[in-house]
Amino acid sequence: MNATVIETRDNTADVPETDRVKATDKAVRHILKQMETDPSAIGFRLEVKRTGCSGWMYVVDLAREPRDEDLIFNVADGLDIFVDKKSFEFVHGTEIDFISEGLTRHLVFNNPNVTAECGCGESFSID
Repeated sequence: MNATVIETRDNTADVPETDRVKATDKAVRHILKQMETDPSAIGFRLEVKRTGCSGWMYVVDLAREPRDEDLIFNVADGLDIFVDKKSFEFVHGTEIDFISEGLTRHLVFNNPNVTAECGCGESFSID
C-alpha cells in the first residue's frame, strides 16, 4: 500500500451527508487493489466531461496529487475520492459500486442527478 501521506484540507465538512460522494465496500476493495499497482496513487479521481450521445461522461483515474479545486471525500480507510468542484455539480450524492457479472467487471455510478442515459451506457444527461 502507498505510504505517502497527504494532509488533506477539510473542504467537505460543509457538504451535507446526502450530497457526499460514497463508495460501496466492493468498489472500495476494487479501487484499493488498483491503487496497489501504482505507488504514486493517493486516491481515486472522478470527473465529468462533456461528450457522448447524451452529453456527459464519467472520467476516472487514480489521483496522484490533489488539485486546488478538488473536494476530497474520505470514503474508507486508505481511500480518498477527489472530485473537482465543477464535476461535483453533476455527481453530488453519487454512490460508486463495483459490479461483477460473468466476465464483465466494471464500476457503476448510482447518480441521483441523472435524468437519462444513452443506450450504450457510456454517457448521461442531467436537466
